[in-house]
Amino acid sequence: MPWTRCPAPQRTLEAHRRRQTPASASDERLMLAFSQGSQDAFTQLFSRYQQPIYGFFRRRVAEPAHAEELTQETFLALLRAATRYQPRALFRTYLYAIGFKILRVHRRKAAFRATFFGQRNSALDPSKRDATESGLWVRRAVEKLEPIDREVLMLREFEQLSYAEIADLLQLPLNTVRSRLFRARTALRTLLEPASSPSAKGAMQVRQEPASQPMAQKGERA
Repeated sequence: MPWTRCPAPQRTLEAHRRRQTPASASDERLMLAFSQGSQDAFTQLFSRYQQPIYGFFRRRVAEPAHAEELTQETFLALLRAATRYQPRALFRTYLYAIGFKILRVHRRKAAFRATFFGQRNSALDPSKRDATESGLWVRRAVEKLEPIDREVLMLREFEQLSYAEIADLLQLPLNTVRSRLFRARTALRTLLEPASSPSAKGAMQVRQEPASQPMAQKGERA
């Protein structure tokens, strides 16, 4: 019987190639590849979303260390849920939904500690954040918005999510997202009207320009 080459090394090489995912692959394709065992796919997803997810938490909690911890928890939750992933929505929406769940747990724990120990809830206190005077003025104004309006505004302006993504993430009708975003922007401009101090006037000018421009640039990206 003639000698034949063992096909095992070739099969191993082909399996390795299948586990590698092109850098240009979509988020959804990467997540599917990761759910099938590709560590390279997860590395690419982590590289794409580590900073955006950190920024998401940093704008909502007081301490940078807490934002880092919550970011790690989000990706750990993503790891644990990988085998159950179904591409029913954009991966970005899926990931931010995980982040929202972790944020709600964090806020409940912070509220419990504040009640039990008689401490102020610094997780939602903008005065505890490092910021310039004008940036602090804007954050205090944002904190005065209704909670849903605030989240819609932040998801649109900072996370750059589309109207459809925000509607899916917050479980709101698309028209409600549009109306709440308009109301939040209007309320924010009113809160940032020039006051007696020059810093208040500067804060309004710093914030109004980015807030008004996306309406024209992104308004059709629903």
